[in-house]
Amino acid sequence: MPCRHSLFACIGALFGFLTVSAGTPRDIAWIRLPVGAMQPELALDRADHLQAVWLSGPAGASEVNYADLGVEGRLSTLPLRVNSQAGSAIAMGTIRGARLAVSAKGTLHVIWNGSGTASPRPSKSSPLLYARKLAGTTAFETQRNVISATADLDGGGAVAVDGSGVVHVFWHAGDGQGQTREDRRRIFESVSRDDGKTFETEHPVDPGDGTGVCGCCGLGAATDSQGRVFVVYRGAKDLVHRGTQLLEPAADGAGFQRRLLQDWTSGACPMSLPAMERRSTGMHFAWETGGRLFGQAMGASEPTLLVSGPGARHPSMASNSRGETLLVWTEGTGWNRGGSVGWRLFDAQGKPTTTGGTREDMPVWSYPAVAARPDGSFAIVY
Repeated sequence: MPCRHSLFACIGALFGFLTVSAGTPRDIAWIRLPVGAMQPELALDRADHLQAVWLSGPAGASEVNYADLGVEGRLSTLPLRVNSQAGSAIAMGTIRGARLAVSAKGTLHVIWNGSGTASPRPSKSSPLLYARKLAGTTAFETQRNVISATADLDGGGAVAVDGSGVVHVFWHAGDGQGQTREDRRRIFESVSRDDGKTFETEHPVDPGDGTGVCGCCGLGAATDSQGRVFVVYRGAKDLVHRGTQLLEPAADGAGFQRRLLQDWTSGACPMSLPAMERRSTGMHFAWETGGRLFGQAMGASEPTLLVSGPGARHPSMASNSRGETLLVWTEGTGWNRGGSVGWRLFDAQGKPTTTGGTREDMPVWSYPAVAARPDGSFAIVY
């Protein structure tokens, strides 16, 4: 069924096609990226423009692409390449894609895991690369590596900008002293206090008590309505306790404190990513546990089952001005294998509605992303 008044019609013309599935409300638009695009990430800027980054090209030597989708779904700029060195990103594993944050000044901050040939690179690890685009400029600056002392970068990192304009980049790694087991991995942070011009040497932000970090899982970072930073990741205590962990601001305002959102016993890494969203009522989180998706609101005592599977992974969620939440995810994807896009609309009370379904065309190494527009409509990009 054609979408005749979608805000995103002209994007569809550029990217190939735009379709709305049978039974899909008219305020949910599906945007297909160009053939070969992988792992989209979305963010709204200060002018309510929808900003997007994604990977393309070979899985082991990818490019990072950026486009401004505009306030009405019209491209205000043509897609740009973010990485200054060709082939310096990696898409394999579906958890190392580009991450995007937008500052109040309008600066775009993008990070990604470097490929095997990427530079600059630290002596003990693959690089975690960063590039920024200042407001009013037409290109991204030359990519830089933010890792100084840690070793064995693996799963994907995250980037967030707090209420003071400080840029926070997070990743997990060994400590640089030969401790590489998953139950000894830690979460590290490097910050920039000058809008990404320079970054401080990284420091650990988790307790370092043996909870560890699941090696091939990505992590998420986001700020709440007060500008406070939260981090979600998967632990690896004793190499089998791979529950979802939350780092939240400490009660005294100094650093982070950790809280277990949900435990899970598994001897293998699921290669998963969490989802995070800022709402007026507080932060919301979603994650995979054993092929099912769970969610939890800040302050809730227990997680809620959102999707029972089968094989649900890589959630993304967004809430609109009516309080509705659209959750999207992948089903049936795996190593070098595509699958389906799942989607479900939840009402303002958090109850699942009958609006939802699957689409059988999720590309290899990819997942969907969703955003809510100021007028209450949603865009699903994949």
